[in-house]
Amino acid sequence: MAHDASGGEIVAANGAADGKKAGFFARIALFVRQVIAELRKVVTPTRKELLKFTSVVLGFVVVMMALVYGLDYLFSWVTTVVFGVPS
Repeated sequence: MAHDASGGEIVAANGAADGKKAGFFARIALFVRQVIAELRKVVTPTRKELLKFTSVVLGFVVVMMALVYGLDYLFSWVTTVVFGVPS
């Protein structure tokens, strides 16, 4: 049976290992082992990186909010010009 670098089994594209299909609970156990192996690869960002990432995300959100507000204002102005002010 083939193993990847994390020690987990490598399952063929059709879901079989060594030509036979693993049982339901064996596949769940394999999935859990692979999830744990991937979680061990996660690197926690430093405080400086975390602040930088947070500021980039907040900046992007502010820009997108301004874009949506501007489009909303433009479309409401266009509909007012085209259809007139309701009385």
